Amino acid sequence: MKVDHKNILVLTYWSYNDALVQTYTLPYVRIIRKTISPKNKLYLVTFDSINYRIDKEEEEEIKQKLLDERIMWIRFRYFPLSIKSILFSPFQFLKLLTICIAQKINFIHAWCTPAGAIGYILSKITGASLMIDSYEPHAEAMVENGTWQKNSFAFKLLFYFEKKISHHASILIAASSGMEKYAEEKYNLKNKKIYVKPACVDLNLFNRKKKSPENILPELKNKIVCIYAGKFGGIYLEKEVFDFLKTAAYYWKNNFAALILTNTAREKIKKLCEEAGLNPELIVSRFVPHNEIPAYMAMADFAINPVKPVPTKRYCTSIKDGEYWATGLPVVITKNISDDSALIEQNDIGYVLKELSAQEYLNAVKKIDLLFINNSSQEIRNTAEKYRNFKIAETVYQEIYAK
Repeated sequence: MKVDHKNILVLTYWSYNDALVQTYTLPYVRIIRKTISPKNKLYLVTFDSINYRIDKEEEEEIKQKLLDERIMWIRFRYFPLSIKSILFSPFQFLKLLTICIAQKINFIHAWCTPAGAIGYILSKITGASLMIDSYEPHAEAMVENGTWQKNSFAFKLLFYFEKKISHHASILIAASSGMEKYAEEKYNLKNKKIYVKPACVDLNLFNRKKKSPENILPELKNKIVCIYAGKFGGIYLEKEVFDFLKTAAYYWKNNFAALILTNTAREKIKKLCEEAGLNPELIVSRFVPHNEIPAYMAMADFAINPVKPVPTKRYCTSIKDGEYWATGLPVVITKNISDDSALIEQNDIGYVLKELSAQEYLNAVKKIDLLFINNSSQEIRNTAEKYRNFKIAETVYQEIYAK
């Protein structure tokens, strides 16, 4: 159904080339674009950091490609909290405000709380409806991962905006089913419908049938391969990952290898291996573009998702689990992560670590070994098709933008 009179400003607070935009925003923006009328305007806002440099030629190519899809890209430079950010932020905000007024924006669709705070102020000034996508705790998560202190100004400011946003937004789209309870307890939000849209994945792209590059990583052939695609530190475990891999290596002996797709330096990985007593030769690490990841995942036999099991992770989402499941890989995960930990237990498609201990690592490895025997790959793939299909997002956006 095509819907008229919908001019939308999509707000993110990430760099365009960041995976959070490429895999966690753009696919949904394209779904929204198909949902609304071709004559309606859709603007995508990114804040690009120096870590994701884009030269002028590439910028023009991206702009033209998005324009061909009827998506207009607004690119700002990201500044960490500093004198520069204080000087430039007002000009960036004024430009956004001008666009909202001049282009008659009547929907502000913001991803997560930091972008939501900008959207909240724009909405209050212009009267445009505010929608928060991937609605989840951010302030308390920053405290839990050690970035902020709970008595800090940054925490108090963002938590204040989280509460204001929750009550002001016309639409809230959470990543997990538990967010409604959290919002009631923390923000005193009651009697407000919260949509649930998990981190969906491209089921055609992530597929066991995806061919791996020819003659690449021969050291993984005929091995039981554990894959991890992600970072270390922050919201992710570090030392514990290598303690787990050591247990796997002990259990499967020379038949085991680990493939780590990360931008973490090889020197650091080697150091973490040495600290865990793990042979670094068992680890293959490299950084690859996201579009190449499916082929590398097809080399693996199981995966790990080492998110720190802190309270707010129950309300967030992990796109990696969906990618692993779509590839047919059983997953070892920590407890109370989004809805994923429960799904893994209920569908018997991996192992949920009750604690971070040598015995639990061994229990996980034995469970994965049993799943190999039972050949659970297709059953795992079915879980992705049911719980991570983009059709879920299409249904949510149709209901929202068809009103």
